[in-house]
Amino acid sequence: MAIAGFPAKYGLLLGLYVVWLCYASTAGEATCKLKATFNLSGYKKVEKKKVIIGGMFSVHNRLTSTGNSTSSVPVSSGCEGFNFRTFRWTQTMLFAISEINNSSKLLPNTDLGYVIYDSCFTISKAVEGTLTYLTGQDYAVPNYRCGNGAPLAALVGAGGCDLSIATARILGLYYFPQAGYSSSCSVLESRFQYPTFLRTIPSDEHQSVAMAQLVLRFGWTWVGTIAADDDYGKYGIKRFKEIVEEAGVCISFAETLPKLTSPETIQRIVRSVTESTAKIVVVFSSDVDLSPLVEELLRNNVTNRTWIASESWVTSSLIARRPNIMSVLGGTLGFAIQRAEIPGLQDHLLGIDPYQDALTEEFWETAFNCTLSYTRALRNARAAREAGNATASKVSTRAALEGLCNGKENLQKLNSTYSDVSQLRLTYNVYKAVYAVAYALHNLEHCVPGKGPFEGDTCANISNFEPWQLMYYLKNLRFNVPHTGEEIFFNDGEVMGYYEILNWQRASDGGVTYTSIGFYNSTAPASKRLFIDNSSIIWHNDMVQAPRSVCSERCQPGTRMGIRQGEPVCCFDCIPCADGEISNTTGQVGCIQCEADYWSNANRDACVPKTIEFLDFGEALGITLIVIAVFGALLTFVVVVVFMMYLNTPLVQVNDPLLSFTLLLGLVVTFLCSIVFLGKPQPWSCMTSQVALALGFAIVLSSLMGKSALLMLRARAIKATKTAAKAAKAAAAASEQTVACTVWLILLPPHPVKNTAAQNIKIILECDPGNIIFICCVFGYDVLLALLAFIFAFVARKLEDHFSEGKCVTFGMLVFFIVWISFVPAYLSTRGKFMVAVQIFAILASSFGLLMCVFLPKCYVLLVKPERNTEEMMIPRAKSRDSKATGTSASLSTATEANGTTISTVSLND
Repeated sequence: MAIAGFPAKYGLLLGLYVVWLCYASTAGEATCKLKATFNLSGYKKVEKKKVIIGGMFSVHNRLTSTGNSTSSVPVSSGCEGFNFRTFRWTQTMLFAISEINNSSKLLPNTDLGYVIYDSCFTISKAVEGTLTYLTGQDYAVPNYRCGNGAPLAALVGAGGCDLSIATARILGLYYFPQAGYSSSCSVLESRFQYPTFLRTIPSDEHQSVAMAQLVLRFGWTWVGTIAADDDYGKYGIKRFKEIVEEAGVCISFAETLPKLTSPETIQRIVRSVTESTAKIVVVFSSDVDLSPLVEELLRNNVTNRTWIASESWVTSSLIARRPNIMSVLGGTLGFAIQRAEIPGLQDHLLGIDPYQDALTEEFWETAFNCTLSYTRALRNARAAREAGNATASKVSTRAALEGLCNGKENLQKLNSTYSDVSQLRLTYNVYKAVYAVAYALHNLEHCVPGKGPFEGDTCANISNFEPWQLMYYLKNLRFNVPHTGEEIFFNDGEVMGYYEILNWQRASDGGVTYTSIGFYNSTAPASKRLFIDNSSIIWHNDMVQAPRSVCSERCQPGTRMGIRQGEPVCCFDCIPCADGEISNTTGQVGCIQCEADYWSNANRDACVPKTIEFLDFGEALGITLIVIAVFGALLTFVVVVVFMMYLNTPLVQVNDPLLSFTLLLGLVVTFLCSIVFLGKPQPWSCMTSQVALALGFAIVLSSLMGKSALLMLRARAIKATKTAAKAAKAAAAASEQTVACTVWLILLPPHPVKNTAAQNIKIILECDPGNIIFICCVFGYDVLLALLAFIFAFVARKLEDHFSEGKCVTFGMLVFFIVWISFVPAYLSTRGKFMVAVQIFAILASSFGLLMCVFLPKCYVLLVKPERNTEEMMIPRAKSRDSKATGTSASLSTATEANGTTISTVSLND
């Protein structure tokens, strides 16, 4: 096959040249390869086999450190850190191939061979193995296959995500099938980038969603995350964060595990875990990458944390079999892929031949801590001595003398990870991957000519097929796994996402027991995908109550969340709702404003109807005011009765009975109208109270003004006829107030309203005056009458008589003004029903003041001192300014008008 873009005329020559190179390479020449030597370990069985299946497993955990010398031909690094778990996966592939070759139903006419390489958990080794597998040589010849023999079917592997991505990019160039068994990262879903990658493990898209739903299920809003520094960890934790952060969960810390051991980084991660208040730690990592962190956690005795494990380490013996592991990881919850029993596998594992190849020998020597060959032990001692490692040299020499083993040791007595078949999960995935390739080959082999899927309805030849032809059968494959009966099919290379949820519980020997507490099924309805039996969970420190992991506890009803500046949204303060606002659920972001007629209760968790307030008749204050008002009205009636009894006496006659009775009538109105202010405001009561008050005071004040005018005229010796006319006009002044009140009631009458602004927790029922202009005009007119009455009375105060009428009216008006001037600030400083009480008190106080000041002296004369009720005593006298003055005389005369009324005049002569 020519290189793309190479001139066509040189194609034949190039082809012949490549053939010669490949022939030379098979003859031992070294010209058909790049100048580098691969250092690969694994299994190979290709002789006399019809089809070859490749495999890639991380039997070792890391590369050995080598020098950077460029003075010799470069050789790729070797591997160290034998991993029993992945070695079991390798043996599972061999077991599955053996089963298939021995089956009479599956590929009965085809023997499968295998080529298995150790990727050493590194990308470089995975690429080396892939190139070597494709070229069919122990070294890579890019774009050419120089090997002969059976066709290559597919590669099972190559382990973790980074390894599979690297190999998938190479294999995808040639459309060569790859069946992954543990590469779950979601980036491999892209068929555009990885067109030939299929896998028997669910994509991490499902696992990330499942982890997020688990966190949300238990109400954890403050979690830490740890991810491996590879595609598996990065993509898995990234998707997890997207889901939980959208749901309101905050990430306390996000750490990345180094691929190469870094004590400083590991210690920093441990500090992040211990210093954080998050009790939940989500870990997306392989067991190999997580192992150094677990060691440091054990060393620092980091407890009181609940760990959420990804499928890659939840059942790993590398983690779970450490001493005292339950003190740190007890109560761990994790997602595990489907488990199965594989009959005959344990017998195969225990029956391994330790002398089969170098990899098996290394396994045996590592498992039993011995040396199978004396020669090997001496060689190891010599190599250690040449490297300057005296200690290793002594150990190897001692092993050569004392630590030999014969290969007949009993693997079952080791109770190691290798022979533990209780948690066959990834092992089962390897088993399924091998059988998927076998069933695809079976379908390819049994294609009926003329009914094939390829151009012209042709079929592929099992002895010489192209990789893309096998890829067709893999993509359209549907089969049942032997022994378990599970149906396998690939949906664009993917399988359904089903996970078993495990809980790490303490076993009787202090180890770990994996207890199934639920499952996650991505194909189930959304509400039924996650199932957890909470009663089966035993949390850290053997607690049965789920831990809480929040930065701030959820705000209780009556409070709202107040975000702390510079901190995640999950860290907040709980701020009490303001007056008139409530929060009736836990964890409410904001408070709800109560409606207009409602107010928040004391706990701020419910809106309650506002208290409706008005000055009721039945309460103590209302009853007291009613009694006082009735008493004032009755007292006024008593004065009327007294005046009626003494109507024809000089005292009553000289005070103009008509004005007196009008004044008393006005006082009765003011006393009684105060009662109408009580009770629940109604339209009629609002109009009656305001109008009655305005008219009552208009009558009272106009009568007082008439009395004051009469006194003033008497003081100036005005004739009787003119005096009577002035008095009559003053008494008629109330009629103007009546007109104004009538217009007020017709246009904009007072009406009841709900005052919700005066007090937050109360609805005050009160009367709205309707229009401020009208009320100012009406009561302004009363003020004008009061001022005129006071002025007239003040001018006439010097007129001397035995009851000092001018002084009484003046003093009564002073009381009136004092009461109402004091009323204004008192009224404005009160709220609710006490405003009405203040108003009623002002009405009653001013009314009592006028009644007492004007009529008490008269009643005293009428009832107690009747001897003063004579015409002589009623004659007014001017005050003498100087008792020794001469040339001054006063002549008093009386005249009787036709109607019989006595009018007194005063003549002043110089």
